Amino acid sequence: MMAISAKQVKELRELTGAGVMDAKKALVEVDGDMDKAVEFLREKGMAKAEKKADRIAAEGLTGVYVAGNTAALTEVNSETDFVASNDKFVNLVKDATKVIAENKPADLTAAAEVKMDDGKTLDQAFVDATATIGEKIVLRRFAIEEKTDDQEFGAYQHNGGQIGVVTVLEGADAATAKHLAMHIAAMGPKVISPDELDDEFISEQLALMNHKIDQDNESRELVNKKPLPHLVYGSRKQLTDEVLAKAEEDIKAELKEEGKPEKIWDKIIPGKMQRFIDDNTQVDKQFAVLSQDYIMDDSKTVGEFLKENGAKLISFTRYEVGEGIEKKQEDFAAEVAEQMKN
Repeated sequence: MMAISAKQVKELRELTGAGVMDAKKALVEVDGDMDKAVEFLREKGMAKAEKKADRIAAEGLTGVYVAGNTAALTEVNSETDFVASNDKFVNLVKDATKVIAENKPADLTAAAEVKMDDGKTLDQAFVDATATIGEKIVLRRFAIEEKTDDQEFGAYQHNGGQIGVVTVLEGADAATAKHLAMHIAAMGPKVISPDELDDEFISEQLALMNHKIDQDNESRELVNKKPLPHLVYGSRKQLTDEVLAKAEEDIKAELKEEGKPEKIWDKIIPGKMQRFIDDNTQVDKQFAVLSQDYIMDDSKTVGEFLKENGAKLISFTRYEVGEGIEKKQEDFAAEVAEQMKN
């Protein structure tokens, strides 16, 4: 058996990022041939990655990279949040986001073939990372936002990269664009305007909200509190001229029943109509950013805030790590017992 020097092991580790024992074993297997050792480790890494392919990777980080008129947002997943704080993982996210912004691949298949600065494909970099770090590492998704010279990017990452947002605004300065990105990170809207909400989606969300009201009313009944009424509408899209006219007539009938003089109705009706609209646009307020109360000044909506600043939201992308992934429920005690047994 050929003697393997510490210098050879060090060189192979620097080339591949492999552990000491893996590097030494590879060199022994190929009689010290450095090129063959690199290939040996790559094949081993691919085999490891294949074994990990069925594991659930729902932790990780978002990556944001902005250069000129192009911005990229990525989500890279790992199996545990511990690995998500690993320097190698963090650097991989940064590097992958950068090359995606620079190359603008059309989809994940094209992204896999993009070359990293060291000449490896993005796919190979993730295979190597899976082998080196010891967990399934995967590029789950990415988005590329582009703007004109007259537009402004707002980029923000929250909670160490658990949420990433990129906004594109027109007529806004950098501070306004970033503040809106922060709002979107916190409030999680799905669309810009209520007009973009699907009718079926509105109905589903309205049903969920009314179910929550039913649950609240069960608790209120226990303490003899008046039950909350169901929401009839959920979006401005549903508040037709006929609906608004009927609401105004109902308000007038209510004021008459209360004995309020007609001469003061004009002062009361606008406020009650606004309350009716607010109560019946709760789906908008949850999912359409322009209808949401602005998180830094809840006396106005985001739409009103942007209008005051002469700004228009062109587009946004928001990623939250693991959203939509069904996470595996771990039995910690069983896991420890299994490790002790082995």
